[in-house]
Amino acid sequence: MRTIRWGILGCGNVTEVKSGPGFYKADNSSLVAVMRRNAALARDWAERHGVGKWYESADELIDDPDVDAVYIATPPGSHKQYALLCAQAGKPAYVEKPMALNHTECRQMIDAFAAARVPLFVAYYRRALARFLKIKELIESGTIGDLRFVTINMHRPASDHDKNPAENWRIDPAVSGGGYFIDLASHMLDFLDYALGPIAEASGFAGNQAELYDAEDIVSGSFRFSSGVHGTGTWCFSADEKVDWTEIHGSKGKIGYVTFDDSPVVVETGSGVERFSIPYPAHVQQPLIQTIVDELNGTGRSPSNGESAARTTWVMDQLLGGYYDARR
Repeated sequence: MRTIRWGILGCGNVTEVKSGPGFYKADNSSLVAVMRRNAALARDWAERHGVGKWYESADELIDDPDVDAVYIATPPGSHKQYALLCAQAGKPAYVEKPMALNHTECRQMIDAFAAARVPLFVAYYRRALARFLKIKELIESGTIGDLRFVTINMHRPASDHDKNPAENWRIDPAVSGGGYFIDLASHMLDFLDYALGPIAEASGFAGNQAELYDAEDIVSGSFRFSSGVHGTGTWCFSADEKVDWTEIHGSKGKIGYVTFDDSPVVVETGSGVERFSIPYPAHVQQPLIQTIVDELNGTGRSPSNGESAARTTWVMDQLLGGYYDARR
């Protein structure tokens, strides 16, 4: 069993705890190099995490012969650019979510890696977390009967940070692909793709109600899974309260859960109410990273790849309902 040697492009906040340590803590995996355009920050990250090499150039890291695979942890606006460089170098890539700015870019990335005959993975790490695997198990075991519909509600008040979009790339469509909807709904929709199967149809509306920034701050829509299950969702980022709740309804009950913390999963059936408390691991991406390392070693398969992630981006494109076309 070989050790997969990783390099990270963009060692920002997400890499400090959520993902970075997973590359040197996973079995048969090591982190050998990091890159950030600010050389001082790249060196600081490398020294604090015990990584031997640091770069301020993406090309140098990708071309390093000691790097077997690359984790692209930059904002979405540069995902395609760096991914294509990895494909050209013949190196597998693990790309942060959302995969790219839009579905067209996702397809371009998929095609490039297919042509290079190297795999492409995406950081939808809930597909490997025990908490979400439990939800999938409950569905597949028939606990709530035949599946009927899904409801997603995500609301939160605007913050002072939202009033200065120049300092917040998540609400700069040129960098993120949209607003908080793109950043957060992607996780919610991707897990449903994993648990219930692909979404075949989707449509929606987006708007800017608070007018604090150019990106959408509300999205509502409906969708239908290939299996026939229906779904609706509302995401509002200038509301009066904080809500994060998804319910999956079946013919015998329902499963309710929070996506962005490890509150108990709640199952309600005719037999009563049952709660499952399953905490997050110290490094939430490590379980998914392990599946990728195993696949690269030929001993397993990762549940999150370019094809599955592109489906999630396609759904979000549909739910935005031409918002950006209209503004242009």
